[in-house]
This record gives sequence, C-alpha cells and structure tokens, in this order.
Amino acid sequence: MALFLARWQFAIVTIFHFFFVPVTIGLGVLVAVLATLAHRHRGSDWERLTRFFSHIFLISMAVGVVTGIVLEFQFGLNWSRYSVFVGNIFGAPLAIEGLLAFFLESTFIGLWVFGRDRLPPRVHLATIWLVSIGTLLSAFFILAANAWMQHPVGYRVENGKAVLTNFWAVLGNSTLWWSFAHTVFAALATGGALMLGIAVYRSRRDSDDPPSRLAFRKAAMLAAGVTAAAGILTAVSGDGQARLMDTQQPMKMAAAEALYDTTRGASFSLLTIGDLSGNPIFQIRVPGLLSLIATLNPEGEVLGIHQIQQAEQARYGSGSYVPVIWLTYWSFRIMVGAGILLVLLPLWILWRMRRRTGFEGRWLQRIALAGIALPLVANTAGWIFTEAGRQPWIVYGLMTTASGVSTVPVADVAATLGSFVAVYTILGFIAAVLIARAARRPFVEPSQFGEDEVPELVY
Repeated sequence: MALFLARWQFAIVTIFHFFFVPVTIGLGVLVAVLATLAHRHRGSDWERLTRFFSHIFLISMAVGVVTGIVLEFQFGLNWSRYSVFVGNIFGAPLAIEGLLAFFLESTFIGLWVFGRDRLPPRVHLATIWLVSIGTLLSAFFILAANAWMQHPVGYRVENGKAVLTNFWAVLGNSTLWWSFAHTVFAALATGGALMLGIAVYRSRRDSDDPPSRLAFRKAAMLAAGVTAAAGILTAVSGDGQARLMDTQQPMKMAAAEALYDTTRGASFSLLTIGDLSGNPIFQIRVPGLLSLIATLNPEGEVLGIHQIQQAEQARYGSGSYVPVIWLTYWSFRIMVGAGILLVLLPLWILWRMRRRTGFEGRWLQRIALAGIALPLVANTAGWIFTEAGRQPWIVYGLMTTASGVSTVPVADVAATLGSFVAVYTILGFIAAVLIARAARRPFVEPSQFGEDEVPELVY
C-alpha cells in the first residue's frame, strides 16, 4: 500500500508541475521574440504585447519554480532507496541545473523585470533571452537525469550503488537528445497554443478597439505559426524517440499497441473497443504502421509482449516485466490524438486569417480557448506513457520501482498525499485565476507605461 500511495503522490506532484514547465519554456521564448520585435520597433504593438504576455509568463514561472522544489523533495521523502542507489549519478545533472540554470533564470528575471527603465535597451533585451536560455538549460539537465533512468550509460555498480564513470556519456546519451528535442518543441507548441487562444479571445473581445484588435491579430499570427511548426517538429522528434524505444525498451513499444506476439508488418490500431487481451470487439487498424514507426519499414519485425517477457525473465530473473497495458495503450493514443489536433487548429486559424474571415465568431473564440488544453493533455499523456511504459523499472534494467521506495508508514504517505492534493488544488485555482485576470487586463498604450507598471509585473 505504501508503494501504491507513493507512486500516486509522485505522479500527482509531477503532473501538476509539468503543467507549468512547458508553458514557462515555450512562453519564455515567445516573450523573448516579442521583446526583440519591440526593440526593433519602439513604441509599437510589439512592445504592448511584450508587456501583456510577460504577466502570464511570470505567473507560470513562479508556480513552476515552487512545484519543482517540492518535486525534488519527493526523492528524499518516498524514494530514499532509489536516491541512495542513483545519488552518485543523479546528483551531478541536478546540481548543475540548480547552480547554473536556476541561478541564470532567477538572476536575469530580476534584471529584466526591474531593469526595464534602468538598463540600456540592448542589455535589457539580452536579459529576457538569458532567462529563456536558462529555462532550456534547466530542462536539459533534468532530462539528462531522467534519460539515464530510461537508458543507463556511463556507470558501474559498486556495493549496491550506481557510480558515475563517464559524465560525458550521460550528457551524450541518445535518449537525452531525442527527449530534449521532443520536450522543447512540445513546450513551444504549448506556449504558442496559450498565446494563440488568448490572442483570439482578446481580438474578438476588443473588436470595438481597432488598435488592440490589430495588435492581437499580430500575436495570433505569430502564435499560430509557432504552434503549427512546433507541433510538426514535436511529431518528428517523437518519431525519432520511437526508434530508440524499439531498441532500448521494446516492451514499451509492444505495450503501446498491446502486441502480444512478434509480428512482421505489424499494424497499428487507431481505436479499440473491448479488452486489450487480444480479443477486441472492434478495432480500426492501419496495416504496417506499427512496423513503420518502430523500424522505418512497413514489413519490419516488432517483438511481442510474450517474447519480450521470456527474454526479460532469462536476463533479470522471474517476475512480470509487463507494464499496465491499458494505461500505456491509451496514453499513447491520447498523446498522438491531442498532438494532431494541436497542429490542425493553428493551421485552420491561419487559413481563416488568410481568407480574411477574422475572429468574428464566438464559436471560433471558444475553440481557440479550448485549444489551450490540447498541449497540456498531450504533455501529460506523453509523460504517463513514458514513465508507466517503463514499469516495473524505476531505472531500466537496474532497479525496480518496488525496490526504490522508502520504508515509510502507510499513514504518513497517505497524510502527505492528501496534503499535497489539497495544497495543489488551491494553488492550481489561484494560478488559473491569476492567468485569467492577466488575460483580461487592460491593453495600454506605450505612452501610458510608467514606473507603476514594474511592481505589477510580479503581482
């Protein structure tokens, strides 16, 4: 029971944190782009847009930092055995993330907010780009730690502990670079979808204010282009990850399709009605697609769950090495489905803008606002697929999840789980209210900017 509750607690804390991480990364880059355009066109709509979207960026960043700190404490609270095992390796990228990336972000975010009228314009512009670079570096080093869990490299095991032998192998891990590209593109799509939804909303809401309406149309065009391009690149990088997954974690690939026996020319089911044990009531399948995803060959061989289970037992000993099939199967499809819609939505909006049909319809506004949730759904489903599909391993091939949990009384884990759920529910509500408030704030003229604007940026 303690293991069950500890897993739920870690999942809830991580998912909540991961709502804000891609928003912060993606919106950080977009705000830096807006600031660059504002620098080139002083007193223009871009300057107003930079001020406007910076509020939302700062809210997301603040919540992301707070929840990220709590997330790291989870390793010492409920996963102390895991921490002891991987501490010699896990500590290096996390320490660099804290000492380099986090301090880079925290230092220059202050300079950007409070140095607006005190620093030379080019220096002030550089500060927001350094903040954005800091968020990317932070993601890179955290993903380096996670990639090692997915595909351990550059280590040896001594006295029951993993010891780092080659730090550059950890940073050169192929799993890291594909996951980093996938995460960054997904973050850009997330930030773009948020900006797009708000821009469409404000363009219609401010229809009686032509300057404001025009400015938000510009923001919508920028955000739509970034979201569509980033969504496509997310799919391309995810395709690269699939090839690695088939080689490094074949069980995850088989579980993604509920493929029980090794098959050449394996098809991919878009929809399954009924159970996933091999006897569904109804399925929609695409011939050869799973083999194409796994091997780049529609006639390629994809290993089945039964064969992989036998191989894993021969290598690691008795036990089940099969993840929860329904969770892996459906999280993969939710991720892909939400990702496809995330590409189609901005392309459709761009098409409407090209035809000059505008944002007059209330239904378009509602669809654009609902589209903000698409990358959040895709990101969450993708994380669930990545982590749940690796089970029963917490470090693939080296340590099972059951072996990594702390010896903590069930009552204590239940109490902290309830506390986190309560606190995060309140925090999530506050963050949503602040973001909604920022999305409705007045869109002032550049001449109205003044010193009173600076404290308001940080609420």
